[in-house]
Amino acid sequence: MVEIEFLGPIKFQNIKMQASNLGEVKEKLSEYNELELNEWLKICAVAVNDDVVTSLDTPLKDGDKISILPPICGG
Repeated sequence: MVEIEFLGPIKFQNIKMQASNLGEVKEKLSEYNELELNEWLKICAVAVNDDVVTSLDTPLKDGDKISILPPICGG
């Protein structure tokens, strides 16, 4: 079981799900049919246990925390 947290202005509750990699998380999140969430997912970075990752093949293990990081302005 992994936990997905949505940071900043993304107005979506944390979700827990079974997934073995980020590709599975992406697929399951797309099933939510939330237009606003899907728009955010197109532009957000992703971190696993506070490390930014870019590959959907990134493996996940029980207890991992996935953070959806919206782009920010400022310095």
